[in-house]
Amino acid sequence: MRTDGDGAATPRRLNPAWAFVAPALALIAVFFVVPVLASVLLSLTDFDIYAVASRANLRVVGLENYRRLVGDPLFWVALRNTCVFVVVAGPLSIGLSLFAAVLLSARAVRLKAVFRTIFFLPVVTTLVAIAVVWRYIYHPRFGLLNHALGALGVAPIDWLGDPRFAMPAIILMAVWKNFGFNMVIFIAGLQSIPERVYEAASVDGAGAAAQFRWVTLPLLAPTFVFVLVITMIGYFQLFAEPYVMTQGGPAHATLSIVLLMYLQGFRWWTMGYAAALAFVLFAIILVLTLVTLRLRARGGGEVAT
Repeated sequence: MRTDGDGAATPRRLNPAWAFVAPALALIAVFFVVPVLASVLLSLTDFDIYAVASRANLRVVGLENYRRLVGDPLFWVALRNTCVFVVVAGPLSIGLSLFAAVLLSARAVRLKAVFRTIFFLPVVTTLVAIAVVWRYIYHPRFGLLNHALGALGVAPIDWLGDPRFAMPAIILMAVWKNFGFNMVIFIAGLQSIPERVYEAASVDGAGAAAQFRWVTLPLLAPTFVFVLVITMIGYFQLFAEPYVMTQGGPAHATLSIVLLMYLQGFRWWTMGYAAALAFVLFAIILVLTLVTLRLRARGGGEVAT
């Protein structure tokens, strides 16, 4: 209740904006907030297949899952594999997407829409279909890649069966599939750079290389930050590629944190431990994202998406 100018009590009116945002907020609460809170509680228990059969088998263990995680060698193997994938595949994907974006933004290139569609097609193609094709490409005896290497005198390589080559094979496929998304973002960033800036640089005697170094890259900095963050977040959640291609093998060479989380939760039914893995991964991604944005903020300018 509230009072008007005469001191009379009048009912408080609800802001109409809440009526518009309430359905969205309700969906977010039901499908995001509640599951996250449930996962937090789950990570503090020893919930497993026996707890599914009877609630009496469920115990609250506090931080025991997190202590177990620190001493689990398989977790450190998965973390190392995931970091290798992010450190290698991330720069490759960003560099290739920037290279393709610059080429497709050049005036001399024709059929730009066709090439953009071709490069973007792997992004929207089902990963299972892509994995089937790439398994044939990587086949140790009949694969196209080994056939090409054989023409150069290189012996056949068991790409998915050798621990030394399994992760590079996954990285190559992931970069090929995902670089088209970043390419589209870079193209949008390049189109937002005013043409008069390049004209001024050209008048000052800057060639193509100098314009790219001193004009394009600095003005693409906000786009770089956005692409870096979303690429890092996506690649830390590596799952589908090793799951479909190698099942985490050989010898855990392609085991990722998310794949380990899946195995713990849905194959071995240690749901509490899997929830702890999920929140450790969340903490890693959150810290690295905040560090990236902090470094960008110190470098000057605002991060634009």
